[in-house]
Amino acid sequence: MDRYQMFIGGTFCDAESGEFRPTINPATEEPIAEVPVATRGDARRAIEAARRAFDSGVWSGLSPKERAAVLYRVIENLKEREADLARLEAMDAGATIRKTSMMDIPVGIEHFRLLVELGERLPTYEPLPWVDFPYVSWNFVNREPIGVCAGIIPWNFPFMMTVWKVAPALIMGNTVVLKPASDTPLTALEFAKCAADAGVPDGVLNVVTGSGSVVGAELCTSPLVDKVALTGSTETGRTVMKLAADTVKKVTLELGGKSPTLVLEDADLALAVDGALFGTFFHAGQVCESGTRCFVPASIYDEFMARMLERVKKIKVGDPLDFETTMGPVVSRSQFQRVMGYVEAGRQEGARLLCGGRRPAGFERGFFVEPTLFDGVRNDMRIAREEIFGPVLSVIRYEDVDEAIAMANDSIYGLGGAVFSRDIPRAIDLAKRLRTGTVWINDYHLINALAPFGGYKQSGVGRELGPHGLLEYTQVKHIHVDLTLDRAKRFWYDYIFND
Repeated sequence: MDRYQMFIGGTFCDAESGEFRPTINPATEEPIAEVPVATRGDARRAIEAARRAFDSGVWSGLSPKERAAVLYRVIENLKEREADLARLEAMDAGATIRKTSMMDIPVGIEHFRLLVELGERLPTYEPLPWVDFPYVSWNFVNREPIGVCAGIIPWNFPFMMTVWKVAPALIMGNTVVLKPASDTPLTALEFAKCAADAGVPDGVLNVVTGSGSVVGAELCTSPLVDKVALTGSTETGRTVMKLAADTVKKVTLELGGKSPTLVLEDADLALAVDGALFGTFFHAGQVCESGTRCFVPASIYDEFMARMLERVKKIKVGDPLDFETTMGPVVSRSQFQRVMGYVEAGRQEGARLLCGGRRPAGFERGFFVEPTLFDGVRNDMRIAREEIFGPVLSVIRYEDVDEAIAMANDSIYGLGGAVFSRDIPRAIDLAKRLRTGTVWINDYHLINALAPFGGYKQSGVGRELGPHGLLEYTQVKHIHVDLTLDRAKRFWYDYIFND
């Protein structure tokens, strides 16, 4: 079994306690590797290394073009290890090898490239309108790196989330301390190896493995950290905001969701059925913006549900390393128990379980859950209101589209959503009425690295990706330049002098 080390100040090292914990393959329940269990002291060492590197100018002092040259070498190193990373991600996170080899790793690398290219050409100078009162002056905005940025990432997309936190921070001139999820730390540590081999200066990127209550708390409260970026649950986001408040850190939070899929009467049923199933059962439902509430009009409800029950049979649950498998396990025993608890809650509240809700036959080990489909769901049931983060879809019948929009928006969340319709102008009008950060029309889950991603309401604060996401990693400085150089014209100076 492999034993990994953390990456602090350009050096791979153990935790100061010498303690390690296993990371578990959720398909077999067997350990894959051991990783250090960091203390607050380890987190402080990483923060101090990042602070020294930032203040020295070894990275922040480079031009975007110079930083990009180093980051392109990181990308090349990642490409060389693409197959190994895909297999490791499948074993560590329970994602199917079909997904990790076709999406997680190659698309993650492509997101890295697009973000670096965008940051390389994003202007740091922004002109302001000309001012001639009370005298002529030149004013402009300069965008500068924030400083030390902490990235706290979840267990569902470990490699992709590493990219989303590291790429924008580094190309904009910041230094980073990354805390991967305790359940899925391995590809983040492999990422650190690729960065070190590419010549990223010491202290610019640090990866610390440990619990949120220890490492995460230190990152959120340290006065040496200037920004915290979290992807995680809404509950964790509330905690991060509270911890960061004492030092008034900038925070970017990408949090939970209970996203609606709105099917209209004129939808292409083959597209809408498969889109709704893809929106929920992709990665066993462990996606923050999953479309776990599907609103279907009464006029096509029976036909839609009949098609859905047939198509759900085509989802093959099995060994993630088998390319024929299309859905793997959930990530851990605790997540398995959480999902099963919600299945029981749905039954007790009167929803009708159409399929799934069990461990698949023949899988005595591993945290596998069958694709689970409920109908007869009311929008006030727990399975329709709370984020399950598992393969559970709630289908809700509606009579009128205004009623469907009202139910879709009746949520504390607002991260994603979809509209399926042949009438594109109407679909766009309805998309504008959904209180969510991303709306797909006749599709789901496709995230564009050049477009902003984030949530309304309790689904988050700020945006990731695209120019909006890159600018979250900058400070805005207004510079005012006097163009007259004449003391006699400075009548406002006389407010404090009595000559």
